[in-house]
Amino acid sequence: MFIAAAAIAVSASAQRTVITSSKAGDNIYVGVNGGAATTLTKNNNYVYDGAFSVFQPEFGIRVGKNFTTVLGVALDLGAQMNAHKSGCAYSNKTFFNGVEANLLGTANLMNLFAGYKGEPRAFEIIALGGFGWGHAFPSDVDCVNTKLALDFAYNFGSDKQWQAYIEPAITYMTTASVNNFKYNINDSKFTVKAGVNYKFGCSNGKHNFAVETVRDQAEIDGLNAKISSLRADVDAAKSAAAAKDAKIAELQKALSDCQNKPAPVVEKKAANLQPSVVFSQGKSVVEKSQLANIEMIAKYMQNNKDAKVKISGYASPEGSKAFNQKLSEKRAEAVKAILVKKYKIAADRITTEGLGATDKLFDQVEFNRVALFNDTTK
Repeated sequence: MFIAAAAIAVSASAQRTVITSSKAGDNIYVGVNGGAATTLTKNNNYVYDGAFSVFQPEFGIRVGKNFTTVLGVALDLGAQMNAHKSGCAYSNKTFFNGVEANLLGTANLMNLFAGYKGEPRAFEIIALGGFGWGHAFPSDVDCVNTKLALDFAYNFGSDKQWQAYIEPAITYMTTASVNNFKYNINDSKFTVKAGVNYKFGCSNGKHNFAVETVRDQAEIDGLNAKISSLRADVDAAKSAAAAKDAKIAELQKALSDCQNKPAPVVEKKAANLQPSVVFSQGKSVVEKSQLANIEMIAKYMQNNKDAKVKISGYASPEGSKAFNQKLSEKRAEAVKAILVKKYKIAADRITTEGLGATDKLFDQVEFNRVALFNDTTK
């Protein structure tokens, strides 16, 4: 058990990983093994043929549990077949030469010194040591066993659930009346076995220990600070997005209002043309002195093929309203007739209107007996 004691002393500092907690039924394995045993000296009390002269076949079963990735316990139950040579006092008397049961502490040396990385390594070295009980046939001698061994193990399978191993071991066999429980090489045997173990499934869903990520407080505080910073960034982004959404909604409303607003009606005002035709009181006949002004309008319309002209006729306030209205219309028509007949201006380019009597155009009353011109295309 000194191997287990040494492992306990250093395991706290040696393990570099933190393992997830396991239940009582986790990390249990069972296996079978077989091999051969022989004495190490000629003076062995049970074999008389000398060191390595007799090899006794052995087979057994092993049930174990790993408490940590380093430490565990195993129960070995084994039996030795009779292989004494002819002439030995015990030859051919029994089929079995002895049975034994050993309770062993186990220490995974690879995990002890190199740490556990989340699953067993393909190759491992495991130290075993402990005490047990043995019984020899046909002498019916009971003894106390002390066993020391090394397993050279190979882990395989999809989850490393299988383990094959080669195990060399030394077993000291001591009785209360022999050497007072002192370890004596003359009371020992050397065994080499090969075995295979199967590891049952664990509560973590695997067949072995699982590694848990552990963070110190400084790292936790750093992660919390990052989380808080990211949350602040998210809140800021949400606020910015909300402001943008509000601005978009405002612009969309303004656009909608603009699109739905009736188009403004632009009143096209006529461009006043300077020439005018003045009439005598109560007359609608164009006098010769006024023909020059009409000719100016004709030349304007000839030079501006797209121009359309409105002729507005007026009368001075003398006379009745109805008479002046009719007189203003005749004056406009008289000017149009000259433009059409004499200057060949298309009639559809000229409109006329009579605006009746007025004294607002000019201060001098007789100047209000007039026909004025406006370009309606301007």
